[in-house]
Amino acid sequence: MPNATAVKKISPILAVLDMQETVAFYQEILGFTPIVKSPAYSIVERDGQTIHFQKAASEDVMLCVRGHTEIYIEVSNIHPLWEHVKTLKDRYRIRDLFDRDYGMTEFHISDPNDCLVFVGEPTST
Repeated sequence: MPNATAVKKISPILAVLDMQETVAFYQEILGFTPIVKSPAYSIVERDGQTIHFQKAASEDVMLCVRGHTEIYIEVSNIHPLWEHVKTLKDRYRIRDLFDRDYGMTEFHISDPNDCLVFVGEPTST
């Protein structure tokens, strides 16, 4: 394995049914900025981190993906974001802020494609 190669960033590519709805969710709820927008492929960015979205080839693809896709977004200063997200419980499936036994404080929110988004930061000790 070549040791001279450095990993610079890892960006998930998520299958989506409705590109506009998905980009709006990540922009309005989690504060990402769209940097590429098209009906077939979009990219959102926040603090140098990106998430890519690809239009699903069919409803059959989404049947396989829905409820089986998760991403983890590690943040600093989770509480202001949580204060915003918790006001949206009537619109999205959300798990309240809680401490994990592996040292993270997290909340969970499902995006419009039923991808479970974990948002967490290291728990203060």
